Amino acid sequence: MKSFLVYTGTCCLLQKDALLQHGCKKIFTDIFSGGQLTRKGLDEALSYVRTGDTLVVWKLDRLGRSLKHLIDVVNGLNEQGIGFRSLQENMDTTSSGGKLIFHVFGALAEFEREIIRERTQAGLAAARDRGRLGGRPRKMDEKKLKMAVSLMKDPNLSVQEICETLKVSKSTLYRYLNQSNKKGIT
Repeated sequence: MKSFLVYTGTCCLLQKDALLQHGCKKIFTDIFSGGQLTRKGLDEALSYVRTGDTLVVWKLDRLGRSLKHLIDVVNGLNEQGIGFRSLQENMDTTSSGGKLIFHVFGALAEFEREIIRERTQAGLAAARDRGRLGGRPRKMDEKKLKMAVSLMKDPNLSVQEICETLKVSKSTLYRYLNQSNKKGIT
């Protein structure tokens, strides 16, 4: 079984030594934070590993930006017949116990996402019950829109002056006027 790895972070020498001591054959690194959307070292490692290999990391947080991302990556590896091992957490998906632990992590992550979704929906429903619609507040209400329409009819006023009076940008003014024309408000 061949081993490969990815590591990131500030303790690079400590991590590298631990991974080499573990028998890793090839090292892929990322210099910047794991929170970045694209990580060249991780992408290279994921495209390099083949069926029967094991991707080894020093610590779980070195692989995934979030628990969901970590689970997605490890599940993708598993589907390709590639093992995963984390040295600090002593997790190894090539063993049945390691797979069990990882699936428990996955179930907890899914549970957490579901709880967040339920809380969000409950909060939105409570806000709607109180008359709050959510979203960005409208820049122009019906009264302001009618004022804009009448001001636009005055040839002595520039669009800039109208915008300053209504405290809106030109694009906002034109967008609302366009909507009012479609609705027949003139």
